[in-house]
Amino acid sequence: MTGHDVGGASHPGPAAVSDALLGTASEVVRAAVIVIDIDGRIVSSNPAAHSMLGYRAEEFQGQDLHDLLHRNSHGHPVPRVRCRLRRALLAGATQHGEEEWFVRKDGALVQLSWLSTPWTSSSGESGAWVVLYEADAVTLDEMGDVHAGRLTELDRLALLAETTTQLTSTLDVDDALRRLASLTVPRLADWAVIDLLTEQDEVRRALVVEHKEGLLIEREDLQGPMPPVLEDSPMPLSRALRGAASSLAGPATYQGPPDSGIAVEQARLFTETGMHSAIIAPIRGLRNVLGALTLGRAERPDAFTSTDLPLLEDITRRAGLALDNARLYERQRKVAETMQRHLLPQLPRVPGIQMTARYVPAPHASYVGGDWYDAFALTEGTHALVIGDVVGHDLTAAAGMAQVRNMLRAFAWSRPRDAPSAVAAQLDEALKNIAEVPMATMILGTLAMGDDGLWRLRWTNAGHPPPLLVEHDGQARYLTDGHGILLGAGSNAPRPDAVTVLPPSSTVMFYTDGLVESPHHCIDDGLDRLRRHAAALARRPLESFCDLLLQQVRPSDNDDDVAVLALRTPARTRQDTAHRRDAP
Repeated sequence: MTGHDVGGASHPGPAAVSDALLGTASEVVRAAVIVIDIDGRIVSSNPAAHSMLGYRAEEFQGQDLHDLLHRNSHGHPVPRVRCRLRRALLAGATQHGEEEWFVRKDGALVQLSWLSTPWTSSSGESGAWVVLYEADAVTLDEMGDVHAGRLTELDRLALLAETTTQLTSTLDVDDALRRLASLTVPRLADWAVIDLLTEQDEVRRALVVEHKEGLLIEREDLQGPMPPVLEDSPMPLSRALRGAASSLAGPATYQGPPDSGIAVEQARLFTETGMHSAIIAPIRGLRNVLGALTLGRAERPDAFTSTDLPLLEDITRRAGLALDNARLYERQRKVAETMQRHLLPQLPRVPGIQMTARYVPAPHASYVGGDWYDAFALTEGTHALVIGDVVGHDLTAAAGMAQVRNMLRAFAWSRPRDAPSAVAAQLDEALKNIAEVPMATMILGTLAMGDDGLWRLRWTNAGHPPPLLVEHDGQARYLTDGHGILLGAGSNAPRPDAVTVLPPSSTVMFYTDGLVESPHHCIDDGLDRLRRHAAALARRPLESFCDLLLQQVRPSDNDDDVAVLALRTPARTRQDTAHRRDAP
């Protein structure tokens, strides 16, 4: 079976991940390698597995590994509750078993040892990578102590498999770097140093980790900006950052007159860490060099040798693909988030009214999209307030949101004295004919002060979660009136309006469904949670009111972006009170 490098921006599925693992397995070992999903079903297998057990690849595909192969010494199926291999899969742990019985296709029993290590893709799929081998082929003595630096073929294979699964299951650069360090220290070295090249070709010492008293300790004092790379420097780190092959280094390497600032920093690194032997390899992406990984030994007496170079190059090759993916993800996320934020408006100043807004992007770059808020003047004393959500979670939804927002502004501003329902009806008609938006939810409201000095909110709701009114004394209720069908549904039913007087020092909060919806809880639970938390925060300043609600209420498993628009009315003044007392 041919392996495939795991790259690109998409999240790998089980087959893609297993192909990547088996590519390594087929190249470096003759042991049987079988990849299973979280249910224990076989996803992929290598030629050694077919030869050892007598099955063709297509006969393995989709079969339950335990039911198909696992037996006791009499050839009878092993109960699932007693299967250590299955327990390792469910626990998501790396475990080893010795001399258990498995059955070939021809019915013959073979005694094999096994090694199982978990994999998890960035899209959340998981399973285990299983190596089956004859018990006398690799003894436990040969496996040895990995901390002593003697890695067997199976140890190397397990490390490469774990590197692939650990690094491809994250799209966060800093998390990927920490995982890379924990994979190599203390298994291969006492120190791990990762230098990265920025998009401006500047060098940053992104992570320095040491193994001390059984813990991995990050040395922030050794991290930070580095001098530039010289094009003609023969020193190991400079060569690695230019993409040259991996090499060995030691304190003596940097004892002579330094040829660059990087050489000075490297000499300091060896002095500070006490490393007597190091190995340095470039971290290459698909298109360019991303950085370099340095592994160093200080406490361990054995030095790195040239036989360690291929393993480190395999590790950094996988790290490069993972970092490429993470950087691409962050770049896409920033582009999408910047686009979304530029589409959102600056809030107007309304005398006497506090107003603020928040936009929180979705956890995934591809989920940026259709949530928006708006506020703008209609007449000298009336302002429009809008919260909305275009169906979809992608850049198409974001573009559709811009269309809807601009049309709504034009309709509302050209008919400033019309009821919100009339403007919403005109927008709904326009969506059917001139916009590329399938459906959207929205609340359109107008805010104006009455003759009694109190502010009034008039609104219509097109299928959107209701606004929340929080009074200064902590009473909170949803404004459920004025509710009609969402935009784009094709209905000609009349749209209702509603109006309410806003008490002094009260807060009105408009929000999108990402604040209250969760895949694992109904929206009623989310609405109740929002109401209770908002009531408790009624007297907080408006800015912290919004920030704390987002922290406390937004579901942790939310995959949607969130928009919030909040306003607070002024407190009643003594003049207002006197005016009301003197009124007939």
